[in-house]
Amino acid sequence: MKRFFLLALTLGIATAGMAQSGRGDFTRKVRLGFKLDPMISILKPQESGVSRNSSKAGLGFGLMADFSLNEAGNYALASGFNVVLGGSKLKYDAGKGLGDFKANPAEYNMKLTYIEIPLALKLKTTSSNDLNFWGQFGTYFAFPVSGRADVISLNETHDRVNILPEMNRINIGMLIGAGVEYPLGETLTGIIGLTYQNGFVDVTRNAKWNDGKVNMNSFALRLGVYF
Repeated sequence: MKRFFLLALTLGIATAGMAQSGRGDFTRKVRLGFKLDPMISILKPQESGVSRNSSKAGLGFGLMADFSLNEAGNYALASGFNVVLGGSKLKYDAGKGLGDFKANPAEYNMKLTYIEIPLALKLKTTSSNDLNFWGQFGTYFAFPVSGRADVISLNETHDRVNILPEMNRINIGMLIGAGVEYPLGETLTGIIGLTYQNGFVDVTRNAKWNDGKVNMNSFALRLGVYF
């Protein structure tokens, strides 16, 4: 994980540097910023024999990039680079789950880390007052970089089992969000909002887990600043 934190920090410094320059066509057409998303992450099984014991408090953070599609700036293509920490607790009946544990019922406390690239159409009001509203709708592409599970089977706990090889290597889904923007200074703009993401792809490889389809969804509070 250290290399991803370092990459995010490096990109953040570059973002601030470009924003402070305040010159050029790039800075007129692209807004860059940083966000922090406290979230609730939910793994949702679709078949019997697997149930969710609880959701998990998670966190997303990273860079935002809005590419303006018109001169007024109220239409934009929203993208970025995010790190997402999520997961859930799932309970598997005997015969389902990973091979080392499927002989008996087991509980998996999954802790998953993804690198995510969103792609959405963003609409924003451009009124003359201090407060503007925004909404967005689109998709995202997520790639797992870490997967661990604490497994409880027959009252024995197996900590930090590496499940990354048994996860699908990409997740794609729908994202929607809405919120407000407000000025924080001459060049800074703060944002706050709510977002929802609904994964379409099975998180766990069914051939390895025999668990049908397990989607990953999330609700998040969006906190951010544009430079």
